Order: sequence, then C-alpha cells, then structure tokens
Amino acid sequence: MAEILFYHLQSRPLEQVLPTLLDRSLARGWKAVVELSSSERLAALDDHLWTYADESFLPHVTAADPDAPNNPIVLTTKPDNPNGAQVRFCVEGVRIPDALQDYERVVLMFDGDDPDALAAAREDWRKLKTLGASATYWQQDETGRWEKKA
Repeated sequence: MAEILFYHLQSRPLEQVLPTLLDRSLARGWKAVVELSSSERLAALDDHLWTYADESFLPHVTAADPDAPNNPIVLTTKPDNPNGAQVRFCVEGVRIPDALQDYERVVLMFDGDDPDALAAAREDWRKLKTLGASATYWQQDETGRWEKKA
C-alpha cells in the first residue's frame, strides 16, 4: 500500500508548494500525476508550472496530450494514471483515491483556510485509519516550513 501524506496548506498556497514537491519526486526518479478538480484549475496550474521560477523547469503535460504516457508529470482531472506515475498528488478538493496499491506515495494537499477542504481531509484521514493504512500529517508553520503533526 502507498505511503500517504496529508499536507495542510496555511501560510503558502498550492502554487508555491507543489513545484517543490514535484521537483523532489523527479529527483527520486518518480513520475507524478496531479489530479485537480476542474479543467479551469488544471489550465491555470499548467500555465503556472511553466513560469513559476526562472531557474527551474518542470517537464509536464496535461492528460489530453497524446504524449502523456511518456512524460514525468501529467496534470489531469480524472482518477486515472496516464503516465504510470509512482506518486499521485490530490489537490484542489480531490479526495484520496481507492487504488492506493497503484502508487508508492499519495499526497493530499488541502487549504487549511477552507472549511470544506478541512472537513474532507479529516474524513479521508478517518477512512484511511479505519482501513489500517499508514498516513502522516504535515502542517505549515508561519514561515512555510513543514512540521510533522501526526
């Protein structure tokens, strides 16, 4: 079963945090799939990943790209795994997938200032604990550093 990480965003938004985590995944030799809840957010994140830093480059495509299976990072709005990724990022309200066995790591990133996102993350945490899954919970401090809380 996958290693499951919950990332509680507070002081920095998804657009600042996700590129670093994607870079780390690529450094491990992993492919990544990022699932978003809407095509509008997918388009915005797609644009952002091309321009988020002058000194960095994150090779990625959307699942609509015919070359998606050959790319290290694929953005999608569906629960599929178009590039055979080892790590799945669930963002923008996407819930933890049932197919945990398909990944080495599953990362749920949620906005701590959004009551609905917080409630959904708590529900996913309880569900995983009921299944006996191992999960860790990380929260940003005021400087944006991650602290393991559970």
